[in-house]
Amino acid sequence: MTEKKIDFGFTQVPESEKARKVAGVFDSVAQRYDVMNDLMSGGLHRLWKRFALSRVGARAGMRVLDIAGGTGDLAGSMARDVGPTGQVWLTDINQSMLQVGRDRLIDQGLVLPAAVCDAEALPFSDGYFDRVTVAFGLRNMTHKETALQEMARVLRPGGKLVVLEFSKVNRALAPAYDWYSFNVLPWLGRQVANDEASYRYLAESIRMHPDQETLKDMMQQAGLERVTYFNLSGGIVAVHEGVRML
Repeated sequence: MTEKKIDFGFTQVPESEKARKVAGVFDSVAQRYDVMNDLMSGGLHRLWKRFALSRVGARAGMRVLDIAGGTGDLAGSMARDVGPTGQVWLTDINQSMLQVGRDRLIDQGLVLPAAVCDAEALPFSDGYFDRVTVAFGLRNMTHKETALQEMARVLRPGGKLVVLEFSKVNRALAPAYDWYSFNVLPWLGRQVANDEASYRYLAESIRMHPDQETLKDMMQQAGLERVTYFNLSGGIVAVHEGVRML
């Protein structure tokens, strides 16, 4: 039986190979990930994350799960918000990214529980977390619907999922954005990270990710309610949020 094909950027790969190929991308970029984010976005990614954190609204005593937490910037901020009575889990499917994040947080005096885990099969009990966050990770997941269902499952009733991800840019900005994505980003990847291919994949993966309304529908199908989103920087990114009601 022929195995189902799935998107890996603009190419199609066997479904069973996508996670391995994505892991290869992030193994390659882990050490230069934050430097490249600053260069690629002109520092805007920090403002996008700050807005996402404002929508999370983490408070003292809360339990928070940060999925695809990478280098730990969101997890570190939320750990300070929840304080010693709360708990923030830093998770990522990629061990290289998780190690960079864990070490960076330790350098800041923050020792958080950390785990390598697949968002499509979270190793946590139902209703355990008050908040779940995923920033710039959903588009790389093989089965986004399954991952969203898992995120909803581990939320307590009244808990919130916040997703920060690249989205569908405003039509007026699209030509300039496309030129930048497919010319400047690979060039930066080659010059700074010595890896043009990974940054070309990242640009392609953004184009293949569901747009704002489609992701909203997917979150509702996963069992979340009061789903809404906020466009940032002309739709270059969007913050989606939804609440588990039951």
